[in-house]
Amino acid sequence: MGIHPTAAVHASAIVAGTAIIGPHCKVGPFCTVGPQVELGEGCELISHVVLDGHTRLGKENRIFSFAAIGVAPQDLKYKNEPTHLEMGDRNVIRECVTISRGTHGGGGTTRVGSDCLIMTSAHIGHDSQIGNHCILANAATLAGHVTVEDYVTVGALSPVHQYCRIGQHAYIGGGTVITQDVLPFSLTSAVREGHAFSINKVGMERRGFSKDQLRSLHQAYRTLLAAKLNTAQALEKLKAEKSHSEEVQYLIAFIESSTRGFIK
Repeated sequence: MGIHPTAAVHASAIVAGTAIIGPHCKVGPFCTVGPQVELGEGCELISHVVLDGHTRLGKENRIFSFAAIGVAPQDLKYKNEPTHLEMGDRNVIRECVTISRGTHGGGGTTRVGSDCLIMTSAHIGHDSQIGNHCILANAATLAGHVTVEDYVTVGALSPVHQYCRIGQHAYIGGGTVITQDVLPFSLTSAVREGHAFSINKVGMERRGFSKDQLRSLHQAYRTLLAAKLNTAQALEKLKAEKSHSEEVQYLIAFIESSTRGFIK
């Protein structure tokens, strides 16, 4: 409990007596750390950062000025129940980001994975679940209960509706309104009238996907998006192709488990 001897806390910061500040943490000027907050080793709060609620951060997270993390959810049904925010390691949270803790009716916990970049003025709403290696660009806005899987990029000024799910390795272009699930591995953009129009080839090449994996996904997307088939017919055709890759199997499972429908 308390502040580790190796932590550095600025004289102007306000840290509650029951907060846990781990080894080698830095708490900068005018930061406020609430009584149920726990910072893992090597975290840094630049200045004017607010951490509130039952909020637990892993190691080496860096949070920039005027971010508000673990604050009460923006939900009229919330009645100050003891809900949570959990964050992994090595995340970078830029200026004026807001991340709400969970609600009792939504599972109680908002989660952010590790190695994410959350850029200026982005918002992560209550009960959202963010994976690892994700990027939320400036002013990307996630409503409550949004699921973002690993290696997703959400472009600047893109709002995502409640309960939507964004599949792994998806790339959403700036200014795109998301009201349904976003297919894994896809490029989705307002420039193309809010449609998924291709696979995220460049992003996946950078992450080591092989030519065979990309070819298999490209063929699957041609069946889904370009062939004159409805979704049920396209899925039936994909399932009939026994040679498809693990990534295509995941794509099929994602579509079949979608409850909001998906952007096609």
